[in-house]
Amino acid sequence: MSEQSLPDATPALPAYAERVLDVAELIPPGRVMTYGDVAEWLQEGGPRQVGRVMSLYGGGVPWWRVVRADGVLLAGHERDALGHYRAEGTPLREAGPAAQARMPRLDLRRARWDGAGHEQGHT
Repeated sequence: MSEQSLPDATPALPAYAERVLDVAELIPPGRVMTYGDVAEWLQEGGPRQVGRVMSLYGGGVPWWRVVRADGVLLAGHERDALGHYRAEGTPLREAGPAAQARMPRLDLRRARWDGAGHEQGHT
């Protein structure tokens, strides 16, 4: 079999996924957007669609800046995300004394980014 007859090993990224990942790359260090914020900013899809894109394709972008609306760190990636948040100075709410061995949450009131300085809508 020649190289020309081999199927392309890298399928094209869906257009919606490209737009979601573009937004993730716009979010400044130390700031976050929720899945719903990204969908609203794009004026397309919803939180679940954005979450699906991030789970499938988000490894090459600052994935830790696209977060859950309750500020809970991404399950299974808490330590990696926390390292990024601390390095970037992202506002956190430390777990209280009753929450033994629990991770802090994002302080969304202070960390949330509204896309200021960038044209809103489709990127």
